[in-house]
Amino acid sequence: MEKSIFEKIIDKELPSKIIHEDEHCIVIEDIAPKAPIHLLVIPKKPIKKLSDAKEDDKELLGHLMMVTKKIAEQLNVENAFNVVINNGKEAGQTVFHLHIHLLAGRNFSDIFPG
Repeated sequence: MEKSIFEKIIDKELPSKIIHEDEHCIVIEDIAPKAPIHLLVIPKKPIKKLSDAKEDDKELLGHLMMVTKKIAEQLNVENAFNVVINNGKEAGQTVFHLHIHLLAGRNFSDIFPG
């Protein structure tokens, strides 16, 4: 099976602006940003989509959320950011490797009211 673009970035086969990396995940800038700050938090473990996660992925999923929080704090947007996970083609997922979008620097109330 061919590697996803994210697996190629994780394996350093493709260049990307890496914001953070640890043993469990990598954080990169999105190449088609939808906000002034648009980062992707990507687990190194290849999980196609959130609905494919297993019970034993619980710790990894928690780690991804805590990394998202840490990066938001480092960028001084800890009180004004959005987290988006597209799950499946009909939800807008285009790369089938689980990833979290961290978006900040614009108001998304027109899209996410409430």
